[in-house]
Amino acid sequence: MASTVGARSGKPRYLQIADDIEEQITTGRLAPASEIPSETVLVERYGVSAGTVRKAIAQLRTVGLVETFQGKGSFVKSRPPVTRKSSDRFRRSHRRAGKAAYIAETEQAGVKPAVQVLSIGPVPVPAEIAERLGVDEGDKVLARRRLYFSDGTPTEEATSYLPWDVARDIPELFEENPGGGGIYARLEEHGHEFTEYTETVRARLATKQEASALGLSPGSPVFHLTRNAVTTAGRVVEVCDTIMAADQFVLDYRIPAVD
Repeated sequence: MASTVGARSGKPRYLQIADDIEEQITTGRLAPASEIPSETVLVERYGVSAGTVRKAIAQLRTVGLVETFQGKGSFVKSRPPVTRKSSDRFRRSHRRAGKAAYIAETEQAGVKPAVQVLSIGPVPVPAEIAERLGVDEGDKVLARRRLYFSDGTPTEEATSYLPWDVARDIPELFEENPGGGGIYARLEEHGHEFTEYTETVRARLATKQEASALGLSPGSPVFHLTRNAVTTAGRVVEVCDTIMAADQFVLDYRIPAVD
């Protein structure tokens, strides 16, 4: 017998179904890591087409509750997304404790972080990054490219670009492990004290390369976040260009009320 869940809500049918399954997840009737009923079962249960069921499952993937594996089915995520709090993640106290921002925030979320360094070395700076750093396109900069994991799952790929005249005098920046507190701690130790970080965030679909690197399904959403690290002297000494699996993170910003 078809379910009548949400029949009077006014929402599209696929959203009604997504809401019903979400309620089952949040109340524990569908436990973490458990399999979502098959498409055939959901079609019969809700009295809808297979296309409507697929849209409902896609909606649940978008909000980070479900993950789908080709040939295996869809499953309730075993852990919640990591929350990135803009007001907390770059505190000096984290660096003094020997923790870079990613390590601090994933540990707070109760997941095990890991970082794989993909490459370190001089590169010609891309145009968009050059503008942010205040250098000419094609100038030599140091690039540090990393892949980040939470509980063994790849969640973001990031490249830090640093002006060559700054990086060349800090040998730790050329090491896979720059030491406790990460590259921001090393920069501050060498006199580049930070006053603010500014971020630009765009939501879009993953490219084929990004989907492959992060283990995403084709067409999955990502956050494209670009951050400037600004010193008390007003100079941008690092630009971090980051691709994040959108279903793995919640972006939490603190915005002061000013005239």
